Amino acid sequence: MLELKNVKLKYGYVEALKGISLKVEEGTITSLLGANGAGKSTTLRAISGINNISEGEITFKGERIDKLSTSSVVEKKIVQCPEGRKLFPALSVYENLLAGAYIVKDKAKIKQKAEEMYSLFPILADRKKQMAGTLSGGEQQMLAIARSLMTEPHLLMLDEPSLGLAPKIVEGIFDILVGLRKSGKTIFLVEQNANTALHVSDYSYILEVGNVVLEGTGKDMLADPEVKKKYLGG
Repeated sequence: MLELKNVKLKYGYVEALKGISLKVEEGTITSLLGANGAGKSTTLRAISGINNISEGEITFKGERIDKLSTSSVVEKKIVQCPEGRKLFPALSVYENLLAGAYIVKDKAKIKQKAEEMYSLFPILADRKKQMAGTLSGGEQQMLAIARSLMTEPHLLMLDEPSLGLAPKIVEGIFDILVGLRKSGKTIFLVEQNANTALHVSDYSYILEVGNVVLEGTGKDMLADPEVKKKYLGG
């Protein structure tokens, strides 16, 4: 579905991505793992059209997208749920969901999608009139994911969804991601929490300073001695 071939990206004279290649197959959870500064978020920014690549190509369903604007990428139903959630804190839960559906013109469809999000995240139904900034961290992450799903994305990209959340909340978030995959969603997951991500991933890549250094199925990576030593605490 999504493929990056020899993608390079520079910030000034600094090469943040040094020729990475990876694939995200339809109907899978594919994860991109690595430490801070490895280039994970930069990869998402390249796919989303926020930053232009200097070399290589990015294709989605066989079509080049690396020259498209960010809005055009979203119109292809490629949606990014950003690190830190980036909600509109002074707007209600429902208003944040409406913001996520800005490319949907059918009002009945928007209402239907909001109801689907309330079914998927029941706590949001209880909080629909509450300001997003007053929600707990876990509730805000649920809202961020729900907002991203309002356009029925063909590819959902999540940037550090576990960041700053308690382990029990993280478990619940990842259970939701597994449920989305079972329903047919394709997910590209960027995470520092390698252990949790590998347990839900069909396939994974590990980045180090702008290079893909390891790749394999989630199961194989969990059993790999090098991955255990460097990324899973031994």
